Formats: sequence, C-alpha cells, structure tokens
Amino acid sequence: MKKFNACFGRVLDAFALVAVMILAAMIVLICADVILRNVVNRGIEASVELTEYALYFMTLLTTPWLLSRSQHIRIDFLVASSPFRVGWCMEFLCDLIGACVMAGLVWYGIKISLASHAADSLVWKSLVFPEYWLLVPLPICCALTAIEFVLRLKRLWTGERKPGATTAALG
Repeated sequence: MKKFNACFGRVLDAFALVAVMILAAMIVLICADVILRNVVNRGIEASVELTEYALYFMTLLTTPWLLSRSQHIRIDFLVASSPFRVGWCMEFLCDLIGACVMAGLVWYGIKISLASHAADSLVWKSLVFPEYWLLVPLPICCALTAIEFVLRLKRLWTGERKPGATTAALG
C-alpha cells in the first residue's frame, strides 16, 4: 500500500505541475495580449477563450492534489465542535459522499466524452477543435479525486480514533 500511495502521490504532483505550467502560460498569454492591444491596437483573438479553458483544466488538475493535502475548502467548525464520535461520523460521511459523487462524475464524464467523440462534436469559437478534448480530462481527474476520497476513508477507518484524528489530520 505504501508503494501505491507513493506512486499515486507522484501522479497527483505531476498533475499539479501541469496546472502550474498552464498558469504560467496563461499569464504570458494575458500579458502578451495586453501589450499587443496597447502597442499595435490588436490583441490575440483567442486569448479569452484560451484563458477560460486554462481555468477549467487547472481546476480539474489540482482538485485531487489539493484534497490529498487537505488544502481544499472545508468547514471544520462543525466537526471540531461536535462530540468526537459525531465528528468522526460526519467526517466519514463527507468522505463517503465525496467518493460517491466523484464516481458518478467519472461515469457521466466517460459517457459524455464517448458520446461527443462518436458524434464528432466540435467546439466552434475563435478556435475550432473536437469537443471531447475538453471532456476527457473530467473523468480522469474525477477518478483520481474519487481514489483520494477512498484513501481518506481508509485512513480515517484504520487510523487511531482520538479527538482531532480527522482525515485532514491523518494525511
């Protein structure tokens, strides 16, 4: 299991690194667009569209990585202020719901990606490309997030049951 966790962590780190590279490219693109608009009175036509796609991909790529580090958005005050057993159950239930929702999104993402590919659907904006290029990362990243939720459940279930031992603390 340690080998799997280490390999899985490297995959998540690689996805986060790709997100950082996308962010850097997006910054360069926006700066170039602003400079061109001010210097030659003509910007980069697809800059807004590319920025939209970059934000989408960065969100997908970093979700499992942030969850694995417990740096996702959490509202801990209910868990922290509840009696230990109630807080533990809330933590377990939230991780279970997260795993189920992500599994559903994997199924849906695969379904829409395959349907888009079969229909040869295209995105028609400034750029024209197959729609499934945007859809395929969804089930992949949701699968990684579902796996992380399952790992959190395992850590919570097998970890020492003491106050403060939530999946955020056991990571």
